[in-house]
Amino acid sequence: MRRGLVVGIAGLLGAAAVIAGAFGAHALRDHVTPARLASWETAVRYQMYHAVALLVLASGRRAPRSGVAGLWMLGTLLFSGSLYLLVATDTPSLGAVTPFGGVALIAGWLVVAVDGLRSVDDAPSEITTDELSLTRRAR
Repeated sequence: MRRGLVVGIAGLLGAAAVIAGAFGAHALRDHVTPARLASWETAVRYQMYHAVALLVLASGRRAPRSGVAGLWMLGTLLFSGSLYLLVATDTPSLGAVTPFGGVALIAGWLVVAVDGLRSVDDAPSEITTDELSLTRRAR
């Protein structure tokens, strides 16, 4: 998946998470039960976690693995989306979709773990002086 696309989607997910969080804190508080509000907040939190994770993925040295980005995007849509709809429509049966999103999010993290463990021998064991000088110049 193209780096720019992943960054763009991460930005949209992050912005939507901030909007959803503000909506939950200000508009929903007086209209839903505390348990429903907690579900909304969980959806916001996981959406933001994965928006940030997508940014980190896209900022790596290698192009983002489309499998990881796709799993996180799908997982966020299913997990957070089903919780948002559950709260907004007061339809508890939508909670049946949420675990599928959770599985996609977990699968994405497992792909990251396996990919990282496979590349342990390929990566330098220490940060090089070239990397340090780049970091210093960026400041």
